[in-house]
Amino acid sequence: MFQAIDLFCGAGGLSCGLQKAGFKIALGVDIDSQALKTYKDYFKDTPIIEDDIHNVTGETITSITGITPGSNFLLAGCPPCQGFSSLGKQNPMDEKNKLVYQYLRLINEMQPTFILMENVPGMMKNVGKDIFADVLFTLTQKYQIEYSVLNAADYGVPQTRKRLVIHGARKDVFDLLKSDSIKNPLLLPSPTHCDPIKNNEKKYKDWVTVEESIGDLPSLKAGQEYIGENIYNHVCRKLSTTNIKRLEIIHQNNGSRSSLPKEYVLPCHIKKNVFSDTYSVMDKNKPSPTLTSGCTTISKGRFGHPTQNRGLSLREAARLQSFPDDFIFYGGIDSISLQIGNAVPPLLAMASGSKIYKQMRIVDKLLTK
Repeated sequence: MFQAIDLFCGAGGLSCGLQKAGFKIALGVDIDSQALKTYKDYFKDTPIIEDDIHNVTGETITSITGITPGSNFLLAGCPPCQGFSSLGKQNPMDEKNKLVYQYLRLINEMQPTFILMENVPGMMKNVGKDIFADVLFTLTQKYQIEYSVLNAADYGVPQTRKRLVIHGARKDVFDLLKSDSIKNPLLLPSPTHCDPIKNNEKKYKDWVTVEESIGDLPSLKAGQEYIGENIYNHVCRKLSTTNIKRLEIIHQNNGSRSSLPKEYVLPCHIKKNVFSDTYSVMDKNKPSPTLTSGCTTISKGRFGHPTQNRGLSLREAARLQSFPDDFIFYGGIDSISLQIGNAVPPLLAMASGSKIYKQMRIVDKLLTK
């Protein structure tokens, strides 16, 4: 079993997927104490570092994990991306934008055979493009890099979430892969699912829909929490009588707030195309839209339940991110919504992890000849 280290691990979406791919999670690192409560509960045997990434060194990692620099392991990192996101303010002065350099520093200190990074596509353009170019230049000095914008729905996640995914193999390792009868080894995972409209030849499975993902969960009213065995975090936010009425009208029409009569239209929504997805409900026959930290709040996006007059529950949001039902989140509803919305979807992480794990096995075999 190969080992992986998860930097900026948050609640553990990436670790969850890597574990499902076969990795032993040797270490989780994050500064968010609330997210780490969730992480500790699920990854009970994994040591963690709760600290600013600036204070984490390769020596510290080795002392905790026993992993020595240059050995065959995966160093994964998903630095905070709010400063690059098209859904955010794209603040070029956000200091979190520079945390990716701490990931580069630890790559340099630990020299892993493989690396994995996930971020928003916005990192490649606008306020992020200079940083991205710098990151690529630095990585390509010692690593063979392959990157692309992947849609999580193409990997079985019931959500159209596009993310920049970077895989890298240390150049000496990449040469080994090529020597093993692979002329041009591909580093990124191949899709397993496809938009059913484009899936004419049925080469792939159809995208997983909202209904397939959450349709079996018990019904809730706004503000209600389900208490029962084996279903955790199934609780949704309270709504005003007016907002419940809005959702009722929307459900009876086309699922969009454009169907609301004038007396129910908010002043900030009078202009066309202003926050057009807010106060709208999901289409149960499609994957969900991208979940954010506001994924349980109907005023933050198209986060209304597809058939019930309420927003998504925490468990529904977790399922739409592809978290398993035994993954329990800790904290208040705001904190957990943030943990879920910021996570790497485990199934997307598993696709990356499975690809890398297979390559690590080849490298390990060749190194021990």
